[in-house]
Amino acid sequence: MSDTKKGKATGYDKFVDWKLFSIPVILFFVILILPTPYGMKDVGAEYKVGTKVVVNSITQELFGETSADADQWQLLLAKMMEQNLRMGALTKDRFMKRNMKWCSKYDIEATQANFDKAQAYVENNLSAEAFGKMMQDALKLRKHDLKYEELTGKDKAAADKGAWHIKVAIAMMAFVVFCFLTECIPLPGVAFCIGLILVFTGVVSRNDVAGLYWSDACWFIMGSLMFAAAFVKTGVDKRVCLMMFKKLAVPNVKWVTLIFFVIITPLAAFISDHALAAMFLPIGILLYQNSLSKEVPEDKELAKLLMIAIAMACNIGGPGAPSGGARNVIMMTYLNDMFGMDIGYFQWVTYCFPFLIIMIPITWFMVNWRFKPQIHSLAPAMDQLSREINKMGKWNSKQIWAFVIFVVMVFGWFTEKAFFDMGIYPVRLGIGVIAVAGAVAYLLTGVCNWRDYQERVDWGVVWLYAGAIIFGRTLDSTGAAYWMARSILDALAPLGMDSGLPLMLVNNGLTAVLTNLMADGPAAAAVGPISLNMAGLVHPGTTYLPFMAMGTAMASSFAYCLIIGTPPNAIVYAGGYLEPKDYLRVGLPMWFVANIVVILLVSVYWCFRGFSGLPAF
Repeated sequence: MSDTKKGKATGYDKFVDWKLFSIPVILFFVILILPTPYGMKDVGAEYKVGTKVVVNSITQELFGETSADADQWQLLLAKMMEQNLRMGALTKDRFMKRNMKWCSKYDIEATQANFDKAQAYVENNLSAEAFGKMMQDALKLRKHDLKYEELTGKDKAAADKGAWHIKVAIAMMAFVVFCFLTECIPLPGVAFCIGLILVFTGVVSRNDVAGLYWSDACWFIMGSLMFAAAFVKTGVDKRVCLMMFKKLAVPNVKWVTLIFFVIITPLAAFISDHALAAMFLPIGILLYQNSLSKEVPEDKELAKLLMIAIAMACNIGGPGAPSGGARNVIMMTYLNDMFGMDIGYFQWVTYCFPFLIIMIPITWFMVNWRFKPQIHSLAPAMDQLSREINKMGKWNSKQIWAFVIFVVMVFGWFTEKAFFDMGIYPVRLGIGVIAVAGAVAYLLTGVCNWRDYQERVDWGVVWLYAGAIIFGRTLDSTGAAYWMARSILDALAPLGMDSGLPLMLVNNGLTAVLTNLMADGPAAAAVGPISLNMAGLVHPGTTYLPFMAMGTAMASSFAYCLIIGTPPNAIVYAGGYLEPKDYLRVGLPMWFVANIVVILLVSVYWCFRGFSGLPAF
């Protein structure tokens, strides 16, 4: 999509602004040389020593042996229980549902014979109550009884190392956020700085750093930008765009953006928001390019309005249904594992879908208020499209191939998980693999050659999001996100914000901050156990628990403010028209609005309705 880029807008043509860049560099080193807070050491101990201590405690309690002397199957049992504990799965039922695939997923070495022996032992020797009590004791040991100041020797050194990793992650966060907001260095360059920081500070080895950059989301962004290139090259984007908007009697900007919201937002509750952003990006670009004229050869505000509308429409749709994002399922699982409460799929929709209905008009108004285009009518763009399509004549073979491959790809995006669960696919493909497969199919059918991808795909955006992946993973794996969540909640407790709606407001706000810095799933995973634990303490057995779970999941979708917040933000950035500050123009006010809407939803609609006969909080 290089033909659509405006160098200054994307910042790719800029050199480093040393006056600005010196600020995050100094900030980074200042944080590193500051004394390490006790909380970081405590979390470092929990992350680096907690597993060993808990496993040892379980083998001693069950078999009277230390973990070093225990048999392999006994050690396996203890490791499985410890992993369950870290996931908040404290019940025997949950343990008995684990299998060899689960062990492999969490790098727990196991043979089938040892696995069967471990499960048989739990089944025959531990009642549900005894199992639950043991898990609660282990949780208390890991979270509260394990003290940094009581560690010695190698354990203390390991905890110090963990605390150093957290400090590096926090310093890196300050550096990265400042760079992303100011563009003082080309943004893909920030992605490489993240890897360099992690290797130079010893957080990640040189052998591991390259692998951490890539994920299914990166593959998806890469593949979807390739498919967009194929659509633009063949002209299929024009045909699809005209089909969508030709029925509009008054095709002005406000109506078009409203259609974006009305179509995209509800769909994002049920299918991948990544896919929707990728599908609508070429349409947004096309509408902008065809609306220009000799009188108005450039209208940056119009381009930004269309791009932001697509991203925001994707972002606000996620909370509508459990299938709207992994964060929703994570919180449902936490609630079930920790308190045995279930939220059904349809039940979730009835509680959370009203959020979408409220947010669509508010967000549509906000984007149209914050961006003031010179061009208001897109009728000339529609006429131009119509003329160009008439010149094309009937669909040619390349257009047909481009469209057929696209349909197959979208079918794969929508069904791959369901088909894997049903056993139709033997392996989980992931939407990224399907997107790249589609890009290869375009090469094989002659729709595109590599030069097309080379010139039309914004490879800087791919690296930008790859940097976001390793950044979020570091916040999660080092315990930095957990440390921030725990510190903020602890600090607010004396202010009386440790129960009821104030606690929920703080929890949601914290989650909504974290999700702008890391993927939504890890953000929910970092905050969820803390918030549900607190909810269980202050309002046990009430509606507060499911409300907290749903509220946390919803807040983890409020990644409105940064390019790296969500794949839809990164995908529309590839259009080449947006600057980082444009996300803040809409994202910041919508961040506050969304948090207020959730609290109002809880205090009015949810509290009025109750939940499955539970007493109110």
